[in-house]
Amino acid sequence: MPYAEKAVKAKTPLKGQPRKQKEPIKLESFSDLIKYIKNFFFEIKKRDIVFPLINGIILCLLMFITLYPVINTVAISFNDGIDALRGNIGLWPRMFSTKAYSDLLTDPLIYSAFFISVSRTVITTILNLLTTSMLAYALSRKEYVLRKFITTAMVLTMYVNAGLIPNYLLITDTLNLDKSFWVYIIPTMFSCFNMIVIRTYINGLPEALSESARIDGAGDFRIFWRIIFPLCMPVLATVALFVAVGSWNQWFDTQLYNGGKKNLHTLQYLLKMKLATSMNQANKANATADAMAQAANTTPITMRCAITVVSALPILLVYPFLQRYFVTGMVLGGVKG
Repeated sequence: MPYAEKAVKAKTPLKGQPRKQKEPIKLESFSDLIKYIKNFFFEIKKRDIVFPLINGIILCLLMFITLYPVINTVAISFNDGIDALRGNIGLWPRMFSTKAYSDLLTDPLIYSAFFISVSRTVITTILNLLTTSMLAYALSRKEYVLRKFITTAMVLTMYVNAGLIPNYLLITDTLNLDKSFWVYIIPTMFSCFNMIVIRTYINGLPEALSESARIDGAGDFRIFWRIIFPLCMPVLATVALFVAVGSWNQWFDTQLYNGGKKNLHTLQYLLKMKLATSMNQANKANATADAMAQAANTTPITMRCAITVVSALPILLVYPFLQRYFVTGMVLGGVKG
């Protein structure tokens, strides 16, 4: 078929010929406007963009529903305490005030508590990833004879727990970890659930990688560090986020084992005590004028919101760096095998 006939059949201009420009829309009467609107919606239906349009609207509504409590909490934290008691604060403070943050951040203990929490989170995350991933690799090897027995024994610990009192006696009397920083690290160095997730991910890797490295003379330790560990970065980032968030939000172990040592208080425990103090001041304000003057610009509502913002901000800053691994690690490590 000649080139000209092909161009006519495809309804495209020949080389060097100008493209036909669309005629401008003429709306001379109301009927022309109605006709244009009908044609517009017909074209939308023809191009099948109705579903993306509705889907986008629904996603925008869900985003607003999700973000509104967060923005409202930030707005209340920057609002005046007495005015916040009136309620009806939306997305912006009605009477701007930083009193809640100044009362919260002027305490010198909060900076040492922040250092303890950061140190605890970083060390716990690193050690948990190392111990859990190494055990997951060992239990993923089919040539390991005791892998089924050890896996069953560890899974049982997820369903059977001795309870709070035996755990307290183990840490304080047997291990003597109370009143020390290591009470935050050693009991949280391993997680059975995270081990199962990492082991499932390793089972999905090609076996030929380990076999070829073993043929070249590499041992299990070298295979793990040089091949398996780098390939497990998506699931390790997911597990790291789980461990870091759990470690950062912990405060109950501080109350149990280090409640009497202020230099070992974590940020979450200190913020909890701050909230309790603020609530006590609010209760006393009903009885005395001095207490009312002391709590004039700070109330439990604003203090609670400020504490929420301060405690959640570090995790919110870390999450974007791990988010690209998060979905991949959850999908690939969440299939049972």
